[in-house]
Formats: sequence, structure tokens, C-alpha cells
Amino acid sequence: MNVRSDTTQNVELRLKPRSIIVLLFSARAARGLGDGFATILLPAYLVELGYSPFQIGVVATGALLGTAILTLGVGWLGSHRDLRTLLFLSALAMMLTGLTFPFAEVFPVILVLAFVGTINPSPGDIGIFVPLEHALLASASDQKRTQVFARYSLIGGLSTAAGALVATAPDLLVSSDMPRLAALKSMFFVYTTLGLIGAVLYRLLPESSPAIDTRPEASVLGPSRQVVYRLAALFSVDAFAGGFAVQSLVALWLFERFDLSLSSASLFFFWSNTLSAFSYPLAARLSQRFGLVNTMVFTHIPSSVCLIAAALIPNLTVVLILLSIRAALSQMDVPTRTSYVMAVVTPEERPAAASVTAVPRSLASAISPSAAGAMLDTAFSGLPLVICGALKIAYDITLLLSFRHIKPPEEAEGAVERSIGRTGQTSRFGAFNSGEWDDSR
Repeated sequence: MNVRSDTTQNVELRLKPRSIIVLLFSARAARGLGDGFATILLPAYLVELGYSPFQIGVVATGALLGTAILTLGVGWLGSHRDLRTLLFLSALAMMLTGLTFPFAEVFPVILVLAFVGTINPSPGDIGIFVPLEHALLASASDQKRTQVFARYSLIGGLSTAAGALVATAPDLLVSSDMPRLAALKSMFFVYTTLGLIGAVLYRLLPESSPAIDTRPEASVLGPSRQVVYRLAALFSVDAFAGGFAVQSLVALWLFERFDLSLSSASLFFFWSNTLSAFSYPLAARLSQRFGLVNTMVFTHIPSSVCLIAAALIPNLTVVLILLSIRAALSQMDVPTRTSYVMAVVTPEERPAAASVTAVPRSLASAISPSAAGAMLDTAFSGLPLVICGALKIAYDITLLLSFRHIKPPEEAEGAVERSIGRTGQTSRFGAFNSGEWDDSR
């Protein structure tokens, strides 16, 4: 016996869409605040313990690899279980990470905690929370999907920027005669508190009942499978490139090459994350005019050029300016990419699609930080930044060539109307997300 998809999470979510969005935005803000200081303090903490750049890169790899595996698990469970419960359990994992990390000083223990915990070397759209929150937001805001994702990213970016500023706290504590290592450890308890706030907010979400389908042929990904797999493959290239320049390693590069202090680095990342945050709503506006794929590509390429240039220039001021320009451009693909994925799949496929596209990103990004850490010890420490920029440019060109003709419904409808006006014929993409798309075409 089949239970139709009108018993899915969407029914529950339509009851109070505004309240759901506010709760998710608030939880994203709390999590972003923790991510903002954790990405900067993680390398500073490991350096204080005496670990090398290569070892720090290995920890970053372990953290991203663990994130990928957990993300795959929650993405699969998201199609079968209550999303509220999964988010609540994820917040508990964040609390446990903050409680245990200050007591870890031996490298194998740190590596295990990084693997199973929620601290990542890069803030933003990775982590076990992401596919669950994306699925809920898409269901609660289908008519204004891109704008809501842009606001979600804006809030995450601003809270991350605030978190970067909070990373100056250890220096203030040290000036009050607290030992530096103790000051760094104290911040993990702040991280725990933010996880607790997130857990409370997630518990306030309405319970949702997943769809029940006992057909043996039922699949988590259905008609959109091939499109999602192609996107996942491309996104993994982008993430692999990004792993060479995750925020923790960029901070470490600034510490090592320019002897930048923790407070100065925190101030820089505050402003760079602020620029990234305000780029999200701008990305939504640009996407309305130029399309989601074009916005992703033509904001990404200049940011990669700036990253390559920063690696080659020895002047700190010029480097920080280039990295700031990069920050203002490089994250414009975040809300547009998320919106695009959610648009080209059916509502029932969204949790799985979010996971299938997020997991390869995390897996691919987990490969490169250890290699980048080793490169930071070479004569040309900027090599990871050059590799990152070059690979991202190749990714952008490939994405444009592969997906410029596959449009989300709102863009396809406009194309259909223009086509009717010119020729009286409809475009085959009008049926792309209506459930009639055939991947074999």
C-alpha cells in the first residue's frame, strides 16, 4: 500500500512557513557564530600545541572527511525520518564537540575528535546541518526560494563575521594574565553554548512526517538522478580546489608567511566574511537578471584570479586587499548553487539531492588540506592558493558549458514565453521540473 506524497514533510511545513524560516535563520546564526571563531582558533590552537602545518592539514582533512560521511548519513535519513529530530541530534553533536575538544592535546585524539565532531576548517555550506536545513527551507519557501536562500546565507555570513571578531577574545584573556593555551581552550565552551542554543531552536520546529512508500522500486532519487549526479561531480571538483584554501589554512598561511597576529587575522576575517555575507542578496538579484548558472560562473572566475595574484605578491596590504575582493565575489555561488539544485529536482528528492551534492563536496574538499599543509612548508608557500584558483576557473568553465541550457522553472518559463513570442513554439525545458523530465532525452 502506497501513501501519497501529500503526507510528506511539505504538508507540515506549509502550516507555519514564516515561523519555520525564522527558527532556521536563528539556528543558522548561532551555528555561524561558532564556526566563525572555530575556523580561526583551530589552527592557532594546534600551533600552540606545537603541531606542524602538515599535521594541521591532516586534522582539516579528517574533519572534512568525517563531515562528508555524517552528511551522507543524515541526507539518507532525511528522506525517512523527522528532520526536526535529526537537526536536534546534530546540535547535540556540536555541544559534545565543544565539551571534549579542550581536553584533547594528543594528536591521534585530536584527529578522532575532528573526524566525529562538527568543527570544520571552513565555515559556510558544509556540515551535517546543511542538507537538513536546505530541505526544510526549500519546502517552506518554494515561491521565493532563491531570495530565502540568499537571506539564509546572509545571516550565516554575518554571524560568521561576528564569530571571526570573537576570535580576538583569547588575546584579551591573555592580556589579563590567563595562559594562552587556557584562553584558547575556553572558546570551545562558548562553542558548546551555541550548540545548546541551536538544539533549543530546533526543538521548536514542528514535527514532520516523512513519506511512506513501500514499493520495492521506490528510490530516494528519482527522475532527477542523472542531473544531480552530474552536478555532484562538478561540485566535487570545486570543493577539491577549495580544500587547498579553506579558511583555517589561509589563516595559517597569513600567520606563517606574514607573522600576522591572531587579533589582526580575526579583524581581517571579520571584514572579509562581512563582504561575503552582503554578496549573498546581491547574488539573488543578479540571478534574477542573468540566471543562476551565469551568476555562479561570472562571479567565481574573478575571485579565483584574485586568489592566484595574492599568492604571488609579497606585500601584506596588497594581499589582504586581493583576499577581500575575493571574499566579496567567491561566495555568490552559494545561494545560487543551492537554489539551482533545489529547483531542478522534485520536492520529494530534495533531502537526498542536498546530501548527494553536499557529500562529494565534503569528500573532495577533505583530500586537499593535508597536501596544502605540506605545501605551506615549502619555499613557495602560496602554491596551494594558486592550485585552488586554477582548478576553480576550470570548474566554472565546465559548469557553464554543461548546464547553461538546463534552467530552473522560473527561468524556463521566461524562456518559454519569449520563445512563444518569437516562434509560437514552447521550449522542451518548460517541463524540466514538472515531473515530466526524461533523462534519456
